[in-house]
Amino acid sequence: MTEHSGQVAHNARVWNYWLGGKDHYTVDKEVGDQVTAMYPSIGEVARADREFLGRAVRHLAGEAGIRQFLDIGTGLPTAANTHEVAQRIAPDSRIVYVDNDPTVLAHARALLTTSPEGATAYVDADAHDPDLILRAAADTLDFDRPVAVILLGILNFVLDTEQATDIVRRLVDAVPSGSYVVVTHPTLELGGAGNAEAMAFWNENAKPPITARTGQEIAAFLDGLELLPPGLVSCSRWRAEEGTEPQQVAQYGAVARKP
Repeated sequence: MTEHSGQVAHNARVWNYWLGGKDHYTVDKEVGDQVTAMYPSIGEVARADREFLGRAVRHLAGEAGIRQFLDIGTGLPTAANTHEVAQRIAPDSRIVYVDNDPTVLAHARALLTTSPEGATAYVDADAHDPDLILRAAADTLDFDRPVAVILLGILNFVLDTEQATDIVRRLVDAVPSGSYVVVTHPTLELGGAGNAEAMAFWNENAKPPITARTGQEIAAFLDGLELLPPGLVSCSRWRAEEGTEPQQVAQYGAVARKP
C-alpha cells in the first residue's frame, strides 16, 4: 500500500478531519472515527491545540516582538495558520513551514501566501533531521536574530525520548538568545489515561506511529529554557481568554524562552 493512495490513514489528514476540514480520505475518516469512539475527547484536543497555536503566536509576534517562525510538523492548512496570525500583527514576519507528509506538500501553496513585507516558505523534511531543516530554513530565516521554533504535536512522533531531546537541543543550539520554543505533546496524564488504547489502535492502523509522554518528560525537552507563565499546562488552559475556564485536555502546552 502506498501512502499517497489513501489506503493508509495519515496523521495530517486525520487531524484535518478532526478539525472539520475536507482534506482527507475515507480511510482517514474511518480511523478518526474509531479513535474518537475509543477516546471521545480527541476532537477537543485537536481544537485546543490549534487555539493554543493562535494564542502563542499572537503573544510572540506581539508582546515578545518575534518576527521569525520555524513551524515544524505544520499539518494541512486550516484557519489561522501561523503566518496569518503573525503577519496580522507584524506584516514583516517571516515563516518557514516544515512537513514531510505528501498531502501537506500538495497543499503547501495555501501556506505560501504572504504579506508583501514578510515571507513564507515550505520545506519538505522530516522532524528527525533537524540539520536538514535548519539548512533549508536559512534561505528564509536569519539565525542571527531570534526565531520561534514551533513543535506542535510533532515530538510525539519521535518515539525515542533521547532522540526527541537531541532534536530539540539541536534546534535550540541553532537559534540565538531571545528565541522561543513552542511545544504541545499528548499525555496519558491530565485525564488522558483512556488515550492508551486509542494510541495502540492508531499505531496498528495509521502512520506515523505515536507515543504519549509524562509532563516530566515533556518538561525535560525545555531544560535550560525559561518557561513563560503559566508553565507547562494543558494546552487549552495556556493563557486562556480572561474570564473563561476551558475544559482540560490531555495535551500539554508550553512556551519557553532561550536566555
